[in-house]
Amino acid sequence: GVTRLLLTRIPFFKEIIVSSFACDSCSWSNTEIQSAGRIQEQGVRYTLAVTSRQDMNREVVKTDCATARIPELDFEIPAFTQKGVLTTIEGIIDRAVAGLEQDQPIRRATDEEVANKIDEFIGKLKQLKEVHSSFTFIIDDPSGNSFVENPHAPQKDDALVVTHYRRTPQQAAMLGLELEEKPADSAEDLRNEVLQFNTNCPECNAPANTNMKLVQIPHFKEVVIMATNCDSCGHRTNEVKSGGAIEPQGTRITLRITDPSDMTRDILKSETCSVEIPELEFELGMGALGGKFTTLEGLLKDIRELVERNPFTLGDSSAPSKTEKLQEFIGKLQEVKGKTKAHFIMDDPAGNSYLQNVYAPEEDPELKVERYERTFEQNEDLGLNDMKTEGYELEGASAR
Repeated sequence: GVTRLLLTRIPFFKEIIVSSFACDSCSWSNTEIQSAGRIQEQGVRYTLAVTSRQDMNREVVKTDCATARIPELDFEIPAFTQKGVLTTIEGIIDRAVAGLEQDQPIRRATDEEVANKIDEFIGKLKQLKEVHSSFTFIIDDPSGNSFVENPHAPQKDDALVVTHYRRTPQQAAMLGLELEEKPADSAEDLRNEVLQFNTNCPECNAPANTNMKLVQIPHFKEVVIMATNCDSCGHRTNEVKSGGAIEPQGTRITLRITDPSDMTRDILKSETCSVEIPELEFELGMGALGGKFTTLEGLLKDIRELVERNPFTLGDSSAPSKTEKLQEFIGKLQEVKGKTKAHFIMDDPAGNSYLQNVYAPEEDPELKVERYERTFEQNEDLGLNDMKTEGYELEGASAR
């Protein structure tokens, strides 16, 4: 047979390898997808409430290290039991049914009782495809490279919940990641020095250098800025992370855009920050675009590029209605840049995001900063519910 490989880049998952095998003798064919980019900094969990037949047609990217679950049937496809695929929710169920039916003739000959139970379970899986009643479909990927389509993009999908989480040491070991902790050198003054370390370019994978610098933002806090410049392909990227701890309260920042000069305001968007523009019915979830230190115009430009390069709305298979809807949204987003008055909202449960107050240290009449108490779910996403910083020494001593 012949195996064909396609190296391509999808904005949501960076680089991927699509492989296809076909045999002319028996007409058997197979397709697989593998992530060729980096493992994401956080794992991701997609929880979808399937309520209609249309939901079965949602595009799904499932990597080989992802776990798929349907809690209503107590059904789970463990990690590393299937190759990565680009399919639909119906396709994942069909693959599961085909896998269970494969050894049924042998089971009927050796253990008929087990075979009958599996036949009954296969019937339940096939019933799910008709969606007579709603069920929950969950994909949990510690590598962060899986994806479930939002057919209402760029609007928020109420049926789909996306959760980003920190990997456990066991999940990191499963992915082959080694976490080494090095003692900090207190004598080294990092604030007056640009640190440089070797890495690979995210575009062409050629050796490149990443510069890291601690920067104090006026009227805010200290942040870490990392910038990578590739000499081979010219690609440049920058990322920003908070240099301090998670704040006691979350922060919600609302800016009323009234003038083109608002586009020049500095913005620090952390990884845990979500962005909302109510006038456009647009919401960007936490984890998307990563951490950025830019201007309001720069962030809107990044949002536009993310929407334009959506792989599920491009090419011959894209629906005209979706393409028209996205083009209309891009046009409205372009008008926000000083032509149309709108509200720009940043909601960061960790309290590590910042929007420049041009009147500082006086109050900005167009800028509203609210502090709020985090919910249990938000603390769970940040990993704070199980974190204990006081009294753990006594508990450890009593356990020994």
